[in-house]
Amino acid sequence: MSVARVTEVISSSDKSFDDAVQAGVERASQTLQNVTGAWVKDQKCTVTNGKITEWRVTMKITFVLND
Repeated sequence: MSVARVTEVISSSDKSFDDAVQAGVERASQTLQNVTGAWVKDQKCTVTNGKITEWRVTMKITFVLND
């Protein structure tokens, strides 16, 4: 039987929401073992002088605990 855990991660990018998701998953995978999924809970962007300067996502990362 497997047991999984979920942790919340916030990541950002100066390129896109997709890039922010990828960066968050890659960074979480450096610390957490057995990452199996990610659910994007929220998306936000920062606007400066009428232009988007940062894309930010809040994600729930799922990983399976080692036996």
